[in-house]
Amino acid sequence: MRRLFPVTYETADHLGREGTGEAPAAAEPRDGEWSLDALADAYAYPPQAAEAPWLRANMVSTLDGAAQHDGRSQPISNDTDMRIFGTLRGLADVVVVGAQTVRQEGYRPARAREAFAARRAAAGQGAAPSIAVISASLDLDFTLPLFTEPLVPTYVITGSGAPADRIGAARGSGAEVLLAGEGAAVEPDRVVAALAERGHRRLLTEGGPRMLGQFVAGGVLDELCLTVSPMLTAGDAQRIAGGSALRVPERFELVSLLEEDGFLFTRYGRRRH
Repeated sequence: MRRLFPVTYETADHLGREGTGEAPAAAEPRDGEWSLDALADAYAYPPQAAEAPWLRANMVSTLDGAAQHDGRSQPISNDTDMRIFGTLRGLADVVVVGAQTVRQEGYRPARAREAFAARRAAAGQGAAPSIAVISASLDLDFTLPLFTEPLVPTYVITGSGAPADRIGAARGSGAEVLLAGEGAAVEPDRVVAALAERGHRRLLTEGGPRMLGQFVAGGVLDELCLTVSPMLTAGDAQRIAGGSALRVPERFELVSLLEEDGFLFTRYGRRRH
């Protein structure tokens, strides 16, 4: 894998153009497979995440805009994308995901990984990130290990209008229920606030598209880590974000760009004025 942006002396050498004068990270290789330490450095949360919540999204898309193939993201991914996926989880306090994605992707509790243990301990984090599942109907199987056998608490986030029996079932499984909306649906800013109140500031969402669209529309997404897969699928697969369109498109800025085997691993941050 190679870094294309930001340009350093090392990447400039590789690409044959003048660098910016920045020294490359010591653990960052010029080519080949990056270590998990190098990936963790490349995707570290910004310093402000230590004081205020920072919500990043991690998604993959084909060249023609498909976020899934046959309902799942795995067919359009690759091994390096999955290593980045694991790295982003290794850096997060909590992973926020929609109920449909939990069902489609077969979510299990996040596991502790020795590769990130020292970083997490230094940042005051638990052994693994919590999983927070957003659902209005709470149509979830609460007998799954995600709810009954997590290493750290699993959250279920819903609105105050959710069915009382399903809230009871969620709590009965051992999950912690957070109410983040007055009706059945949740409000994006209240999701972020509820998790921040529990000490979770480094937030990561892995979709699905409808939920990511709600975070975008709610103006609470700070960063997008998007893998552009060199594949075409055609068909009518979902984009990475759905739902209501913004009245005015929101501008994000490129933070970093990595490349391997035609896959582009991009990182964009909200433009700050």
